[in-house]
Amino acid sequence: MAGGRHGGAETFFVRLSAALAAAGEELLALIRHDEAREAALAAANVAVRGFSFGGPLDLLTRPRLGAALRRFGPRVVVAWMNRAAAKTPSGPWVQVGRLGGYYDLRYYRRCHHLVGNTEGIVRWIIAEGWPAERVHHLPNFTPDLSGAEPVSRASLGVPEGVPLLLAMGRLHRNKGFDTLIEALPAVAEAHLVIAGEGPERAALAAHAARLGIAARTHLVGWRDDQAALLAAADLFVCPSRHEPLGNVVLEAWSAARPVVAAAAQGPSELIEHGRTGVLVPPDDPAALAAAISGLLAEPARAAALAASGRVTWAERYAAGPVVARWRDFLGSVNA
Repeated sequence: MAGGRHGGAETFFVRLSAALAAAGEELLALIRHDEAREAALAAANVAVRGFSFGGPLDLLTRPRLGAALRRFGPRVVVAWMNRAAAKTPSGPWVQVGRLGGYYDLRYYRRCHHLVGNTEGIVRWIIAEGWPAERVHHLPNFTPDLSGAEPVSRASLGVPEGVPLLLAMGRLHRNKGFDTLIEALPAVAEAHLVIAGEGPERAALAAHAARLGIAARTHLVGWRDDQAALLAAADLFVCPSRHEPLGNVVLEAWSAARPVVAAAAQGPSELIEHGRTGVLVPPDDPAALAAAISGLLAEPARAAALAASGRVTWAERYAAGPVVARWRDFLGSVNA
C-alpha cells in the first residue's frame, strides 16, 4: 500500500490488516515508509516493511517488493490502489487489485482479480471490460464508535447549548466542505466542526470569514478521536461532491448519529433516504441547510434515522461480517 499520510483508504488498510491478523491470517504488509502506520501495524501483530514507492524514476521499489514477497511466500497478494498495483511484480501468487474509487484500470493489468468496495465500482469495472467472475464486492468496515465519552465542547471552541454539526475528511474540493460552510448561515445558532487536514484549509477559513460565520466554523485538523467527536455531535454531515464510498457515513452510523449527506455515488448507495439518513443534491447549500435544520427541529425523527443507521452498520459494515467476507474471498481465489 503506497498511500498518503492521512486518508480513509489508508486508515481502512490498517484496520483490515489488523482484523485479518486477529482472525488468524498470516500477513506481511508492504507499505510506503510511514513510522506511525508501521507502528500501528506492528502493534496489531502484523509483520510490516517500509518502501519508498516513488514515482517513475524509482527503479528500486519493484525489485525490492519482489524479493520481500518471494521470502514471505504468499498465496495471495493484494495491491491496495494504483501505485501499489503498478509497483507490485508478478509472481507465483494470485494478485488482487483493491479499488476504492473509479481508478485507471491500466494500473491493474497484472491482477487476476479486482475488488471494489462499492457495488457501483464493481458494475463500472465490469462495464470497462473485466470478466464479472473476476470482479468482487467487498465493503469496508468501521469499528464500533458508540458509547465514547464526548469530547469537551470547550476544547473545540463550541459553546454549550447550541447545535454541533460534525464533518470529517480530507480538506479537498471533492469533499464539498465549502458547500457546507455556505449552508451554515441558514442554520440558526449551529456551530460546525470539520475534522481533517488538506490543501483547502486556508480557502475554507477564508470562505467562512467572508460569510461572517468564522466564529461558528471550527477547523480542528486531523483527529484520531473520531468516537469522542461523534459522541459530542448532534448531527453528522457528509457534503461530498465526489465520494466513491463514504467511510465517514459508516462511522457516524456506528456511533448512532443521524446523517445528512450529499447524494454522491457512495452515500447514495449506502443511505436509504428517509430511513437511514437524509440525502440532498450535491452543491446545493439551500437544500443542505433545509435538511440539517429539519432534523435539528425534529429530534425524534433524527433519533429514528440514527437507530436505523446503527442497525444497518451492525448487519453489513461492522468488522465481523466484513472480515468474514474477506476471509472467504481470499480462500476462494487461493483454491
